[in-house]
Amino acid sequence: AVKDMAEELVKLYAHRQEQNGFAYDEDSVWQREFEELFPYEETEDQLRAIEDTKRDMQSKKIMDRLICGDVGYGKTEIAIRAAFKAVENGKQVVVLVPTTILAQQHYNTFKSRMINFPINIGMLSRFRTPAQQKAVLAGLEKGEVDIVIGTHRVLSKDVEYKNLGLLIVDEEQRFGVAHKEKIKQMRENIDVLTLTATPI
Repeated sequence: AVKDMAEELVKLYAHRQEQNGFAYDEDSVWQREFEELFPYEETEDQLRAIEDTKRDMQSKKIMDRLICGDVGYGKTEIAIRAAFKAVENGKQVVVLVPTTILAQQHYNTFKSRMINFPINIGMLSRFRTPAQQKAVLAGLEKGEVDIVIGTHRVLSKDVEYKNLGLLIVDEEQRFGVAHKEKIKQMRENIDVLTLTATPI
């Protein structure tokens, strides 16, 4: 099974390497303003990770970047800045997390960081009523929801994106085999940023 999975991954990454990805614009005035609103002092490692991520996004290569750091290291801020860049370039972003609690935490963080900007953020998890989920699904399909944060619910068949450009996966190793299969299908030709506190 491991051999089969390794073969599939090699094929997937070879396919991704052959394709051209979307090349994002360099930082805009809005991006710089947004980053200046970060209430903490960035660490050297954090700044390097942000620069590397942006360089990947601005190149024609499809991004596959793993950000590894302990809890409190500032991985979420790296993801937030990448998401902001994607949305500013007209792309949608999906943030996939393993638990409803983490989905809520990320949703609160993204909302508070982006409060001064016209970015529509939705959440899909068990904490949302069917009516709320329906509204988010319709918004994603029409392109009205820019960023969706959710558990494996975002991998369901009824979730359709108008122009998905960036997949952010938090703690991928905590997802099961079936979910990983769906994540793999999603990442065929979009930029992927993976965050983890566990070296893989």
